[in-house]
Amino acid sequence: MRAEVRSMNSRRDDLPSHCDTGTSCAFTIHMHLVSAANPEAAGCVERFATFMSLLLVIITFPFSLFECFKVVQEFERAVIFRLGRLRKGGARGPGLFFVLPCIDTYRKVDLRTVSFDVPPQEVLTRDSVTVAVDAVVYYRIKEPLNAVVRVADYSASTRLLAATTLRNVLGMRDLAQLLSDREAISHMMQANLDEATDPWGVEVERVEIKDVRLPVQLQRAMAAEAEADREARAKIIAAEGEIKASRALKEASLVMVDNPMALQLRYLQSLNTISAEKNSTIIFPFPMDFLRSFMSPGAGTSITHSHLPV
Repeated sequence: MRAEVRSMNSRRDDLPSHCDTGTSCAFTIHMHLVSAANPEAAGCVERFATFMSLLLVIITFPFSLFECFKVVQEFERAVIFRLGRLRKGGARGPGLFFVLPCIDTYRKVDLRTVSFDVPPQEVLTRDSVTVAVDAVVYYRIKEPLNAVVRVADYSASTRLLAATTLRNVLGMRDLAQLLSDREAISHMMQANLDEATDPWGVEVERVEIKDVRLPVQLQRAMAAEAEADREARAKIIAAEGEIKASRALKEASLVMVDNPMALQLRYLQSLNTISAEKNSTIIFPFPMDFLRSFMSPGAGTSITHSHLPV
């Protein structure tokens, strides 16, 4: 007896608090207590409504068949409610299914992959740089019942969550990481979205970063920095080439010192190269030892008859 009194008191506590005082409120309380105490009453009402709906189908046969039989496509599923309650058996489809007029309502859910653009988001990166980033998200419905029952509008909810997730993910990255690690950012955003939308029956298949817009002044500064970097690398490469050329010339001079005729052969090769270009310049070989005899008279006895070019 005490258990029944406690259950009745708990049911009274669960009553809606917005009803007004008076006869209507008393009637509402009475009906609520009756339905809570006797759940079979609601089942009787449902069975009576079902019987009346079937009677209506029989009376209006065969015209009622146009309202009772529905068709969903291969890529669709139908979630059926009877008197506001979800029917057992899960989502219907694809193909033909049966509904009763006046008491059954259904809602179609598309299982195909849907894509949408995330509007450009003004994001402040970790190194305090303001950028505008937009993305594209691909998702599909994997649980039609959850998509209908657990969320009012799964499409709008997913769009808002994608915009918020994009700002949160990019706020934890530097500008250099944002420009170079787009794939890693896309995978991280996809994982976060998929985890958040899983209770709604939504599966996020892919997320792609479309465009990263930088301020104009920052673009000019980065262009100047890149140009200066390229010029520095070009100068380093030219200096390395000069070093290699000087080393090659040093080795060539050592070879020519050991063999004086090598210089004569190099001179003849230079003449051949100049003559191939059809120049009007004429070059004559002149012995260097002849000039040495004039510059140092004491060295005349050491004159050798090696004809070296000037």
